[in-house]
Amino acid sequence: MRIKGDWMSIPAGIPNCPRGLEYLTMVDQLLVKQKCEFFETFSDFETKNKFSIKNALGQKVYYAVEDSDCCTRNMCGSARPFDMKVFDNFRNEVIHMYRPLACSQCCFPGCLQTMEVSAPPGNVIGTIEQEWSICSPSFRIKNHIGDTVLRIEGPFCVCGMAEFKVVSLKGEPLGKISKQWSGFVREFFTDADIFGITFPMDLDVRMKAVLLGATFLIDAMFFEEAGSN
Repeated sequence: MRIKGDWMSIPAGIPNCPRGLEYLTMVDQLLVKQKCEFFETFSDFETKNKFSIKNALGQKVYYAVEDSDCCTRNMCGSARPFDMKVFDNFRNEVIHMYRPLACSQCCFPGCLQTMEVSAPPGNVIGTIEQEWSICSPSFRIKNHIGDTVLRIEGPFCVCGMAEFKVVSLKGEPLGKISKQWSGFVREFFTDADIFGITFPMDLDVRMKAVLLGATFLIDAMFFEEAGSN
């Protein structure tokens, strides 16, 4: 019998796979759940975000920890720069994500959001780049050589149970990043979020990792201050 909360076993013998991404070869969906911080719940003080990342069976795949300083978290809010460190069961950092400072409320092309994803840390495997749009938010998913391989199309109204579609360059649906409604009390008093990510099983593991990074970027841009607002 599987015990709830067990760690996923690492697949063996995966050729040409970055260290630590072997887990992603065996999944077509992930659940990303933010840890609710007690102090943040009852104050306006923004703490470092922490997330658990699980597979469809509820087994832990990774956990992620934000690396940012107190000043930028509480002065820049959702626009703050940060590093997101993703660890495996053995406390090895297997994915590193970096989001530079950019004005999240600006509608001009020069202030668009980006995030760089490395696996292992120091080896860039892809980037997420916001596209300029007046109506619905959209993003380009690029590989390590800068070619756009996927796109993400957001809803006209980003609130509640929002859904961001992952599509091919031809517009074919391939998956989605969904913000899950987690209950009135949690939503009202905190900005702790739950996301579901789906993608093709045979999608390159590097792009699966970049889509995980896109989830953290979307969370920061659209949902980070939901509780305090």
